[in-house]
Amino acid sequence: MPSLSDSALATAAARALETGTGLAEPDVLAVLRLPDEELPAALELAHQVRMRWCGPEVEVEGIVSVKTGGCPEDCHFCSQSGLFTSPVRAVWLDIPALVEAARQTAATGATEFCIVAAVRGPDARLMAQLRDGVAAIRAEVDINIAASLGMLTRAQVDELVALGIHRYNHNLETARSFFPQVVTTHTWDERFDTLRMVRDSGMEVCCGGILGLGESLEQRAEFAVQLAALAPDEVPLNFLNPRPGTPLGEAALVDPRDALRAIAAFRLALPRTILRYAGGREITLGDLGTRDGLLGGINAVIVGNYLTTLGRSPADDLALLDDLKMPVKALSATL
Repeated sequence: MPSLSDSALATAAARALETGTGLAEPDVLAVLRLPDEELPAALELAHQVRMRWCGPEVEVEGIVSVKTGGCPEDCHFCSQSGLFTSPVRAVWLDIPALVEAARQTAATGATEFCIVAAVRGPDARLMAQLRDGVAAIRAEVDINIAASLGMLTRAQVDELVALGIHRYNHNLETARSFFPQVVTTHTWDERFDTLRMVRDSGMEVCCGGILGLGESLEQRAEFAVQLAALAPDEVPLNFLNPRPGTPLGEAALVDPRDALRAIAAFRLALPRTILRYAGGREITLGDLGTRDGLLGGINAVIVGNYLTTLGRSPADDLALLDDLKMPVKALSATL
C-alpha cells in the first residue's frame, strides 16, 4: 500500500508539475509533514516544478534601507521597532549613499534594487526622499528599482507608478490566523489592502513572510495558500533570525530540515512564482542547506546584507550559482 508521503508527492506531481497549478492547503500540509527520508524526493520534485514553469534563471536583488529604525509598529520579530529595547537606532540614508548602494548592487549582476524604509507608511518627507533617490539612481545606474515603504494610500500608489517603481514589497509575514500573535498595532487585512491596490495599479507584487515566528505547520500551509491566492510575482521567504531586545529574541531557529520542507512546499503551492531566498537562510541552512534550497525550488536570492542582519558575500552566492550552472537573470529580460 502506498505511504502517505508517496501519496502527497504523487498529488503534488500531478497538480504542480503537470498543470502548473498550486497545491491546495491539505496537500501543502502533507508536504510539510513529510518524513526526513522523503525530503530529497520533495526537493527534487520542487526543482522540476521550478525548472518547468519558471526556467533555470535566478533573479538577483540587493536591498538598502533609506530609513532604518524608529518604526512605530510592534512587529515582534523586528529590531527596527521603536517600541523595543533592540540596539538599532533611527538613521536616514542620504542620496549619494543610496546611489552608491545601487551601483554596488548592479555590479554584482543584480537586476533589482529595493529601497526599504522602517515605517508604518510613508510620510511627505519619505516620499520626497524616494523621488530624489529614484531620480539620482536612474541618472547613474541601469537597474530596476523596487520599494518597500509599508502601508500605502491610493495617492501614494499612483505616485510610485508615476516614478516607475518596478515592484512593491509588502510582506503579509505569516498566516492570517496567526498574525495577531505577532503584530498588534495593525492588522493582516490592512496589509492586504495595500497589496490589492499595488496589484490593481500594475506594479509587480512582492509579498512573503517569515517562518519560525511560532506558527504551527497548519498555519504555514495556510500562509502558503493565502499567498497563492494573492498571485504575487515574487515571494521572499525569510527564516527568523532572533534579534536581541525583541519579543522573539530568544526564539529557536527553524530546524534546517523543516526549512527545506517549507521551501519545497511553498514552491509546490506557487509553481510559477519567483521564490526568493531572503533573511535568515545563512544561520538556518548554512552553505550546504543553501545549495539544497536552490536545488529545491528557490529561483531568486537577495545578495549581500539585509536590513539589520548580515548575509552571505555576494561573491559566494554568485560562485554557488555558477557552480550549479544556474544563469543569473539578465536586466534586459526583466524590462
